[in-house]
Amino acid sequence: MATKTKVQRLPAEQMFQKEINALIAAEKDPVPTGWKMSPRSVLTYITGGKAGKTIITPKYIGNRRLVEIAIATLVTDRALLLIGEPGTAKSWLSEHLSAAINGDSTKVIQGTAGTTEEQIRYSWNYAMLVSQGPSPEAMLKSPVYNAMETGTIARVEEISRCASEVQDALISILSEKRISVPELGFEVPAKKGFSVIATANTRDKGVNEMSAALKRRFNIVVLPAPADLESEMDIVKTRVEQLSENLDLNSELPEQEVVEKVCTIFRELRMGETLDGKQKLKTTTGVLSTAEAISLLANSMALAGSFGNGVITDYDLAAGLQGAIVKDEEKDSLAWKEYLENILKKRGLKWAGLYKECKELNE
Repeated sequence: MATKTKVQRLPAEQMFQKEINALIAAEKDPVPTGWKMSPRSVLTYITGGKAGKTIITPKYIGNRRLVEIAIATLVTDRALLLIGEPGTAKSWLSEHLSAAINGDSTKVIQGTAGTTEEQIRYSWNYAMLVSQGPSPEAMLKSPVYNAMETGTIARVEEISRCASEVQDALISILSEKRISVPELGFEVPAKKGFSVIATANTRDKGVNEMSAALKRRFNIVVLPAPADLESEMDIVKTRVEQLSENLDLNSELPEQEVVEKVCTIFRELRMGETLDGKQKLKTTTGVLSTAEAISLLANSMALAGSFGNGVITDYDLAAGLQGAIVKDEEKDSLAWKEYLENILKKRGLKWAGLYKECKELNE
């Protein structure tokens, strides 16, 4: 793990540099062209284990086989598409795969409605273009262009939010493995090791539906939400601990009971039923993802450290829950009130304090 720095967030390859170096040093298996380590070592980096005497912390807690499929895809010349609900660690896994394979996770294109084809291919410094005409020096290379030149991985986040013509720019790149630059009369072939990792939210389906032609260029891996409460709690605890190491929260890490309360509430409202399946519940408009649970607990730590005694209380939790759950004032507020009265209120002494604080905030 990285020590505290003045940078708010380090890229994965710097944050976990010690672990990556240990895996490279302990390498015994064949390393593909352009990679820093073997597929087996990448798997260890992602799912956890040991490299010599160094403990490798798990970056992704979930189905190991899905990670194996993702890594195996990148060994071939196929691109990888990670699909899932918001907060299922698509971007997190994409970043760490790039960090382990190339030691560089920063060749990123953030897909939005405003993303242009030039951001996928290349653009120009127009001041130089006017004064000197087209030249290699006037060219502004995209992350994909740079990845092709260096034989590394480019990441495209939220690809389904990009316009269709922008998505289509990737088709020729992934098929032909080259970018044509007609202004300068040459083509840039992709070096061995080049690939693309894209992510897409299932909630964005229909925003800009990916064409069948583009989908065929990807191997698709669907990342599910955590399978059970224990898995989700493990993910939340691990990420909150990592997050707090580089923030001045002045608070103790949340206790097991606190994490359990947040994850239980989120899972039940997300699934629309209690964990035992005995009672149906109204769902909320928000996703209530694992990522939101992590943010909620980090915010509760900040409240406890700034205005309390450094230990998360029900008072701190209630404020975070209210903000995370009630996004649509009318629908979410009603679902939350019903949950408080029909579920939380009847759960006994352990939940009584949280029920009281949540009820006061929701009145």
